[in-house]
Amino acid sequence: MSEPITLNVGGKLYTTSLSTLTSFPDSMLGAMFSGKIPTKKDSQGNCFIDRDGKIFRYILNFLRTSHLDLPEDFQEMGLLRREVDFYQIQPLIEALQEKEVELSKAEKNAMLNITLDQKTQTVHFTVREAPQIYSLSSSNMEVFSAHIFSTSCLFLKLLGSKLYYCFNGNLSSISSYLQDPNHLTLDWVASVEGLPEEEYTRQNLKRLWVVPDNKQINTFQVFVEEVLKIAMSDGFCIDSSHPHTSDFMNNKIIRLIRYK
Repeated sequence: MSEPITLNVGGKLYTTSLSTLTSFPDSMLGAMFSGKIPTKKDSQGNCFIDRDGKIFRYILNFLRTSHLDLPEDFQEMGLLRREVDFYQIQPLIEALQEKEVELSKAEKNAMLNITLDQKTQTVHFTVREAPQIYSLSSSNMEVFSAHIFSTSCLFLKLLGSKLYYCFNGNLSSISSYLQDPNHLTLDWVASVEGLPEEEYTRQNLKRLWVVPDNKQINTFQVFVEEVLKIAMSDGFCIDSSHPHTSDFMNNKIIRLIRYK
């Protein structure tokens, strides 16, 4: 065993060995503690990592045992996923994916309910026609909202990994907006021809994308089609009683069910 090392991870102290921290050389920790990436120190001289301290225990235990052990009532899978992605321990990434599949299969019957709303809004913006010449323009914009409820928390997390907001030139997963494990509200706009990119940011207008297909969602029909693909891949099917299958794409309230 190498000499013990004390880490300060987000204010929580852990003591381990150098051999444990470098057990996966290609990981972030392997790079940090082999000298490839400089490490920071706290006021006590401990190596400091500005990440979630509570979640780090599961990552450190994996380094020690090569097993991902989570309590049966573990409720922070999304946070763990983000931390695992930061540390880039490939076998742990694979173990987490297997765990999520296992948990998804263990879930019982589930219901998914989506309420849709759409309105038209006029936006005003300036267009630069020449270095010193600007003109005022306006256009109609489609504004969408979707209120999603599911008894399956894991499905909403799956949905969050597929749908992304485009804002300020960046894509961000909607999973970061998932405050309630059973409810998710989405608000976005369709692209407007001629609207400068910086105007979306200035007017706080988010667009919605499907990743990894890199498809923008500009209509409710496209939204419903994409959500259906994700839901059906997770075992959901259309509730034949509401709405009728022939009128499914025209409804503002959609319900899907899953039996296991």
